[in-house]
Amino acid sequence: MCKTLLIAFLLLMNVVRSQDSYENQACVTNEEFRLYRLVNQYRMEKGLPAIHLSASLCYVAGAHVWDLQTNQADQGKCNMHSWSEYGPWSECCYSEDHEKAQCVWLKPEELTIYNDYGYEVAYFSPWPVGEHKGMAEAALEGWKGSPGHDQMIINKYAWKRMKWNAMGVGIYGNYAVVWFGEMHDPAGKTERCP
Repeated sequence: MCKTLLIAFLLLMNVVRSQDSYENQACVTNEEFRLYRLVNQYRMEKGLPAIHLSASLCYVAGAHVWDLQTNQADQGKCNMHSWSEYGPWSECCYSEDHEKAQCVWLKPEELTIYNDYGYEVAYFSPWPVGEHKGMAEAALEGWKGSPGHDQMIINKYAWKRMKWNAMGVGIYGNYAVVWFGEMHDPAGKTERCP
């Protein structure tokens, strides 16, 4: 069943890679690319450098938004950083106590050749799928209005010591996520889908 779900995910996300290798690059949709540009623009307004679009972190982001939309891992005490049991990843319920934080931070290493922690901001739109225009803008505005998310994006307070060298974006259905990492991605950058 997991293999069937993974194949469906790859088709839905227009991923251009073999099933056995995470080294090939994935492409991002126009809306995902807009989110990537908006995050970098916001960072540059704060005097921070732009971050490279990472093939590995885009893969993780795409897998996560697909899982959230399809399997609704963010139910009950589990928030949007949670992962379901229905994929080629370890399940984890991320709750307010942050007890399972490492399960989330290790997702890039678990799913790709990115051998370092990844950190995520996640957004949910209540609009019906297909009716929400400007998901990239809505997500960034939501994160800017949330001190914890905003601080991660612009490296303030607890995130000040971190230097983001890789970023992954994913938008699917009602969800948008951005992943940040300190390590340069050995899989390289990714591009927009044709």
